[in-house]
Amino acid sequence: MFKDHPKGLLAAALANMGERFGFYTMMAILVLFLQAKFGLSGVNAGIIYSIFYFSIYILAFVGGLIADKTRNYKGTILTGIILMAVGYFLIAIPSPTPTPNKTLFLTLTCIGLFVIAFGNGLFKGNLQALVGQMYDSPQYGKMRDSGFSLFYMFINVGAIFAPLAAIGVRNWWLEKHGFQYNADIPALCHAHLDGTINSAASESLTHLANKVSAAPVADMTAFAKDYLNIFTTGFHYAFGVAILAMAISLVIYIVNKKNFPNAKKVVVGAAIDPDAIHMDVKEVKQRLSALFAVFGVAIFFWLSFHQNGLTLTFFAKEYTDLSSMKVSFGNLTLQGAEIFQSINPFFVVFLTPIVLAFFGWLRRNGKEPSTPRKIAIGMGIAALGFLVMAVGSYFSNLPLHSAINPAEGGVPLAESLKVTPFLLILTYFTLTVAELFISPLGISFVSKVAPPQYQGVMQGGWLGATAIGNSLLFVGAVLYDSIPIWMTWSLFVVACTISMFTMTFMLKWLERVAK
Repeated sequence: MFKDHPKGLLAAALANMGERFGFYTMMAILVLFLQAKFGLSGVNAGIIYSIFYFSIYILAFVGGLIADKTRNYKGTILTGIILMAVGYFLIAIPSPTPTPNKTLFLTLTCIGLFVIAFGNGLFKGNLQALVGQMYDSPQYGKMRDSGFSLFYMFINVGAIFAPLAAIGVRNWWLEKHGFQYNADIPALCHAHLDGTINSAASESLTHLANKVSAAPVADMTAFAKDYLNIFTTGFHYAFGVAILAMAISLVIYIVNKKNFPNAKKVVVGAAIDPDAIHMDVKEVKQRLSALFAVFGVAIFFWLSFHQNGLTLTFFAKEYTDLSSMKVSFGNLTLQGAEIFQSINPFFVVFLTPIVLAFFGWLRRNGKEPSTPRKIAIGMGIAALGFLVMAVGSYFSNLPLHSAINPAEGGVPLAESLKVTPFLLILTYFTLTVAELFISPLGISFVSKVAPPQYQGVMQGGWLGATAIGNSLLFVGAVLYDSIPIWMTWSLFVVACTISMFTMTFMLKWLERVAK
């Protein structure tokens, strides 16, 4: 599989697995943790989620500037790994729930999230830039797209296990203290403690509390406090697992540093003398214009795609029948809305060889689409993924979120009225195919088109476009709370469709620049 690729590719992918592990831990549990820990609404949790993911990607732009200025890509990447581990340590420290001072503990949590985001910014784009430099020689140039696809596949191996580890640790802690997992209980507990719960929801809490407890529940207030504290402590320990993943990545990176390109030798003098790299000022401007055009289109994709950790996670928790999504290992049960976040990276790993084989067959027959055309196709596939959600939600006749939200006087949806998990599985399958057409190939396009003296900052620019899309993620949470569910997904269908047509309109120009 790696036969025709540079020696450092596999090592770079393995070094990136820890970052992916942490990223998908956050994707799986961050908004659920914020709601269970602090009793936040979906919109408020969504705002913090949006700012966090915005910070991860916009700080990659800053990380690119630092690496390009110092030409010390390897040192910048190493610092990023260490900072990410520190950030996960800060939020892994258990604190009591309900919190004695919500503002203080929420602030401390946000500080930890910022440290993770800053470390990620130093790490993410610069490692991608190093991978791109591996393909700058004529020997490997034609394998650039497939190289980035392989890189993307292997870093997602860590992502498969992250949500499962988070579920395992959280549920182990619950079972250790005589409780079972139930997705609806934290919201009911907060409504009970806040005094906003109605009689129907109170009856639901009483029924569920006795169902998940080893002994009959006599004091509902004591149960609510105890269940929330144990539930969120399990989440704290789940964040701690990411520290171990970062340590493994750190060791892999240090051992394999010698196999990565030395940027100081590759582009020495390029920042001040464009002629030294055979590219005049006009061509530099043209390439940068093409990159910024693609960045603009990508914003709409990431606004839609990264709903997987926000509104799609809410949907899994509140509208999806999780009873069949259960795996037992001895006395430990893996069950929870978070499990769907393992499906996406699993499909990345499973589908990448198939997609690569398909593109390889097209290449051998002289029919392989250009990278910009692949990205446009990916946008259309993403629209199809959200269309699946829109149609499934519409025909399931799902109620408004306010009707099932205990904080607004609602009652959680009965299991018999929830949708099959196969709706989300099919959606994640479709969105993963779209991702394989866009994310690794977008990185490949940037590494190919970006002038050598701007490699790091343009990889940061791609991630910066992702940041802008992420900054708007909370819009999904607002829609989810205020309009019919099927309409929420329909708006993402529109966003991805607009992206597809815009990319198609620019194809000839982008293909000409990329030659």
